[in-house]
Amino acid sequence: MTITKMPAPAARVRKSGSDFAVLSRRITSEGLMQRRPAYYLARLSVVALMFLGGWTAFFLVGSSWWQLLTAAFLAVTFAQVALVAHDLAHRQVFRTKRPSEVAGRIAGNLGVGMSYGWWVDKHTRHHNNPNHDDLDPDVAPEVLIWATESALGRRGLKGFITRHQAALFFPLLTLLGVDLKVSSIKALRNGTVKRPRLESALLILHAIGYLAALLIVLLPLQAIAFLLLHQALFGVYLGMTFAPNHKGMPHPTGDEDYLRKQVLTSRNVRGGWLTDAALGGLNYQIEHHLFPGMPTPNLRKAQPIVQTYCADIGVAYEQTSLRTSYRQALQHLHRVGAQARAEHAAR
Repeated sequence: MTITKMPAPAARVRKSGSDFAVLSRRITSEGLMQRRPAYYLARLSVVALMFLGGWTAFFLVGSSWWQLLTAAFLAVTFAQVALVAHDLAHRQVFRTKRPSEVAGRIAGNLGVGMSYGWWVDKHTRHHNNPNHDDLDPDVAPEVLIWATESALGRRGLKGFITRHQAALFFPLLTLLGVDLKVSSIKALRNGTVKRPRLESALLILHAIGYLAALLIVLLPLQAIAFLLLHQALFGVYLGMTFAPNHKGMPHPTGDEDYLRKQVLTSRNVRGGWLTDAALGGLNYQIEHHLFPGMPTPNLRKAQPIVQTYCADIGVAYEQTSLRTSYRQALQHLHRVGAQARAEHAAR
C-alpha cells in the first residue's frame, strides 16, 4: 500500500475531544483566537495596492513585450488575493458572515475569477475530513491520483498522466487557474453555489474587464502571451502554497478524534517571515487545521504550544523544510503511480 493509514488512538486518550479541549483552553488563554484588525488592515492594503499598482503599470507600459514582467507580477498578486479570500472564508478577518462573504466575493469572483461560494464549500469539506479518500475533495481521483486503488485501470491520457504524475506535477499546476474557472462554472450550473446570479455576474465582470484590458492595450500575440504566462504562473504559485500541506501524509481511517485527524494528516513547513508571507500562513498547516478561525499572524505563536502539547500526548507532529515537503509529495505521487506503471508494462 502506498497510502499510510493513521494508527488507532491509544486507549488512554480515547475520550472524545478531551485532548483538543485541553489544547484549546491553552490557546484561548494566550489570546491567540482574538482578531488582529491592524494586521489585516495592513495586509489587505498591501495586496490591494499590488493589484491596483499591477494594472496601473499594465496600462502605463502599453503595447510592449515588457508586459510579460507585468504578467509575472500580477500572477503573484492574484495568488495573494486568493490567499486573502482564504482568510476571509475562515472569518479570520471579520467576525460575522456577511462582511466576510462580501469581501470574499470581491476578492474571489471579481479579483481572480474564481467562485467564492464554490471554493468555500469545497474547502469546508476538506477541513472536515482532511485526506479522507472518500470525503476530502482535494484527494478525489481526478487528474492527479493520491491513492493506489484509484490509479489502476486508467486508460488513454489519464492513464499516461497517472503513470508519470510525479514528473508532470509542476507542469500540470500551470492549468490550475483554468481549472478554478471551469470548476466555478460547473458549480454555478449544478446549484452548489448559494448566490449563483450574483456570483455569475461578478465572474462575467471579471472576464470582460480582464479580456478587454488585454485586447485594448496589447497586440494579439502579446495578449495571448500575457494571458498564458499570467494564468500559468498564477496556477503554479497557488498550487505550490497548498501542495506541501497534506500530500503524502497519512489518510484517516475514520476512528480518529478531532485532534489526531487534523494533526496526523497535516504537515508544517519551517521558515521565516518570507515563507509566512509567500504561503499566506499556510505553512502552519497543523495549527490552521486545529484552529481555522485563528488569525494568520497568531499561527506562528501557536506553533510551539501545539508542538509541545503533541509531544506530551504522544501524537506525531510533522514539520519539514519547503523543499522536503515537495520532495515527499512527489515521492508519494511516484509510489501511487507504480502499480499503474506495472499494469501498463504487463499489457
